[in-house]
Amino acid sequence: MSVTGDVVGFLKGPGKEKQAINQADKEAVQQFRAGVSSVRDILAPAAFKVSTRHVEIDGKFATTLFVTTYPRYLDTNWFAPIVNFDVEFDAAMFVYPQDSASILKQLRKRATQVSASISMQAEAGKIRDPQLETAFQDIEELRDRLVQGTERFFQFGLYLTVYGKSQEELEEIIAQIEVMLEGRLVYAKPALFQMEQGFTSTLPLGHDELAVNTNMNSSPLSTSFPFVSSDLTSDSGVLYGINLHNNSLVLFDRFSLENANMVVFAKSGAGKSYMTKLEILRSLMFGTEVIVIDPEQEYRYLAEAVGGSYLRIAIASDHRINPFDLPDLGEDDSPESVLRENITRLNGLISLMVDGLTPEEQSLVDKGLWETYAIKDITKGARWQKPEVPTLQDFYNIMRDMEGSKSIATRLERYVEGTFAGVFNRPTNIDLDRQLIVFNVRDMEEELRPIAMYVILGFIWNRIRSSLKKRLLIVDEAWIMMQHEESAKFLFSMAKRARKYYLGVTTITQDISDFLQSKYGKPIVTNSSLQLLLRQSPAAIDLLAEVFYLTDHEKFRLLESDVGEGIFFAGLKHVALKVVASYAEDQIITSDPQQVLAIEAAKREMAAQQRAA
Repeated sequence: MSVTGDVVGFLKGPGKEKQAINQADKEAVQQFRAGVSSVRDILAPAAFKVSTRHVEIDGKFATTLFVTTYPRYLDTNWFAPIVNFDVEFDAAMFVYPQDSASILKQLRKRATQVSASISMQAEAGKIRDPQLETAFQDIEELRDRLVQGTERFFQFGLYLTVYGKSQEELEEIIAQIEVMLEGRLVYAKPALFQMEQGFTSTLPLGHDELAVNTNMNSSPLSTSFPFVSSDLTSDSGVLYGINLHNNSLVLFDRFSLENANMVVFAKSGAGKSYMTKLEILRSLMFGTEVIVIDPEQEYRYLAEAVGGSYLRIAIASDHRINPFDLPDLGEDDSPESVLRENITRLNGLISLMVDGLTPEEQSLVDKGLWETYAIKDITKGARWQKPEVPTLQDFYNIMRDMEGSKSIATRLERYVEGTFAGVFNRPTNIDLDRQLIVFNVRDMEEELRPIAMYVILGFIWNRIRSSLKKRLLIVDEAWIMMQHEESAKFLFSMAKRARKYYLGVTTITQDISDFLQSKYGKPIVTNSSLQLLLRQSPAAIDLLAEVFYLTDHEKFRLLESDVGEGIFFAGLKHVALKVVASYAEDQIITSDPQQVLAIEAAKREMAAQQRAA
């Protein structure tokens, strides 16, 4: 080897070594990358097999359908049955805006052709062709709207990829979808020999590999909007039931709205008390204090099960409420304003007791109430804390001796010294230190029920004013109070002011006509952010439809719904609802007489076994 050759070989040698080192580095990098999992590896299926009519992905079968034909007229939400169909599928919509100028030229040409066909048939003496005339009218109407700018023209592609665990299940689902679409004169076909392109087109990639599009203007295109089922599922709140539109949960916090009030309308036996007791039971778990006015002893077992207070208000009962009680004064409370509010409420109570007051009698009653509090040193300027308050007996004594008020005292006498003595003219002797408090007025005489409910509401309102706390007030059979203007006015006042005191008022009624025909009935509804309509009678459905702006379909649903099913309104949304409870909850809240008797028998048997042991 010459010197020159050695030099050349030396110069070439390091280059080969460098190439070898680079090659080794590349192989090492490739080996490293091969051992690292990427997002693509995680998302990719283990296997993907393409056939003529379907694709197979990890043992699942999928077929893509494309819509080919639409009717002349598309109903709003025509796509809703497909969206809410309880099967696994992917849907893709591709919308391509078209140039209006070029479309107008084509429509003009087409209108000329159709017009010429109509004229030729007329000259030949043939009878008119309704199909040609309708087509001409549609073309002219579309041309007008395109020129006016009220419509635009698009090409629209709609694809559905349906999944099944087997080929047989897949074919059955496809047949059901085709039937639902054909019922609306919409026809679809499977993407034969293009299953891979169809599957890719319905992935969230935005790739239209099928390119099967239909001409469509704005109006029919808008009816294909896929998000048609209302959703009332939130991150917190109480479970009210199942959304019948899409089987999602109706989970809602009523205190998150502008007010927490609720109205429940239903015919007897439709499940209104059942739903209310279920909401109470679930609200108690969130620390909410619940107060119930129970006219029919439906909440007794619930109160006993959760360790609540069950207070029976009746002539023969030992529980008493003094309507003259005053709330504890807060730091910011004005004694005069609190006293005025209490006297205003008592004016309504006295009017209810004596079956109405003339303007002159109202002035006398107002004067007598101020004097009644004054004899216990409760005046406008005095601050009190747990004062000794007067009773109805004190007020009666003052009215009996006041000039011009003898008639009022005479009508009040039966509540003080007559048949109903002892019910409303004794000091309060009940304790409200439980989370659930139920006032039962079932055994109260019929004519005393509205008065008793009024007194209880006043007592509850004083408690609510005394301490700020998350509370629910349930007024069952609220139509009893709506029969009298004073009690209806007081209930409306509570519903209107409840939000300031962290209170949600629930009014429940089965006599919808009496409730809504009161001048305070509809304002209570409009001041309630939540409304629940369960099964209704034909006599009440038209009145409800007028108040709640129900569609014909919603009216039919309320007339034909099962027990515990109805329409749930929350703010601006409403959904079809089915109330559901667990077995344990059902045993506590049921109102079914057969179940109640069975539960009582089981309790007696268990008590007998314990005594025997």
